[in-house]
Amino acid sequence: MTEKITKLINDVPWIRWTALILIALMMFFGYMFVDVMSPIQSLIEGQRGWTPSVFGTYASAEYILNVCGFLILAGIILDKSGIRFTGTLSASLMLIGACIKFVGISEWFQTTEFNTWLNSWWITMPGSAKMASLGFMIFGCGCEMAGITVSKAIAKWFEGKEMALAMGLEMAIARIGVFSVFSISPWIAKELGSVVAPVAFCTVLLLIGLIFFLVFCVMDKKLDKQLGENLHLDPEDQFKVSDVGKILSSSTFWVVALLCVLYYSAIFPFQRYGANMLQCNLEGIDPQDASNIFRWFPIGAAIITPFLGSFLDNKGKGATMLIFGALLLIICHLVFAFVLPITHSHLIAYTTIVILGISFALVPAALWPSVPKIMDARYLGSAYSLIFWVQNIGLCFVPMLIGKVLESSNATNPAVIAARESGATFIPYNYTVPLIIFASFGVIAFLIALYLKKMDKDKNLGLELPNIKK
Repeated sequence: MTEKITKLINDVPWIRWTALILIALMMFFGYMFVDVMSPIQSLIEGQRGWTPSVFGTYASAEYILNVCGFLILAGIILDKSGIRFTGTLSASLMLIGACIKFVGISEWFQTTEFNTWLNSWWITMPGSAKMASLGFMIFGCGCEMAGITVSKAIAKWFEGKEMALAMGLEMAIARIGVFSVFSISPWIAKELGSVVAPVAFCTVLLLIGLIFFLVFCVMDKKLDKQLGENLHLDPEDQFKVSDVGKILSSSTFWVVALLCVLYYSAIFPFQRYGANMLQCNLEGIDPQDASNIFRWFPIGAAIITPFLGSFLDNKGKGATMLIFGALLLIICHLVFAFVLPITHSHLIAYTTIVILGISFALVPAALWPSVPKIMDARYLGSAYSLIFWVQNIGLCFVPMLIGKVLESSNATNPAVIAARESGATFIPYNYTVPLIIFASFGVIAFLIALYLKKMDKDKNLGLELPNIKK
């Protein structure tokens, strides 16, 4: 039998942190592309004729194929084919989808016969939105596949080490991507006078992200060679498709998955509308000013997430963090719904955005490092993918729901009617009802988090225990 190597490359701190940075930057660029059009919603409405309902349908497109089963397949591919193959495939899909979306909203595409044909059916959805949605669907497959791949990669490289801190830093870097795009996208669009330029810029960044992941693959191949994973696996320790049934039959899995879908349904769809909500609730500000306020949302998460990860690694208390994160979520959405429209206070807007960012740090920082504690390593990729799949069901339908509710609740709004009749480029929507919906998701997530803590106590799941093994 081959003698086990006593020191692996992931035992060397600078090597494992370099590996983390490479995969985190891929997600950084992916997160930038996800929200590249969120801060310029009013511009896309003016330049391409997208209504809130159309924008909501486009935002939902990111998750449609994942909900239809691609994410389940992605988890199986990950556990069967490994991190390197799956990550390269996911980064490539993100790039392909981005290119299609770029073509769809380009000035050139609007003059093509294909666009004319697209405009001839389902006329409430412009051809540019149909093409952008197709690209976003393909991108979404790659982005969500990348998410589960990165989670499994971190669990592999940081097993028994600073796993929560590593996951926290990866999420923090990704959140800074959202901050960056909310800063850069409206500025580029304003300077160049087009919604196309920010999309083109972020598409190039996705290509760079693919290159970074290929560099990581070289490192990961060396780690696998040291581990000898492909040479000495017992057949009983290998992933089987039947393991999917074991995951789905776990009550703990469903509690975690439901908490995940409810919490994230109040976060990511809100990001699509957040800048426009601030523009509507804070009188006299343009898209750039609204984006400058909203961009601090991910910064709150980015700053605190590494500290939370370090705390989880050394002290634990993951289930407790989930409870407090959901509670902060509820408070923030209620402030946006009832306090901000009355006060029009920029200070309240900034403060609430940062607190929401802290909530966004508490829940993911505690949630994702907890999954390896409740799921077997051989089907960890599938466990992550199934949680992401349940999450994507909410992320697919909630933006459409919010878009339709926003339109219907403002159907008789005098300010909205007057703005449309005058041909104004900015429509002052009332966001109260959508924000109440977001807060309701938070209430249910809070109750589930309480139940999860009880399960942890009854079943000794270890969610409150530290990650670092001493």
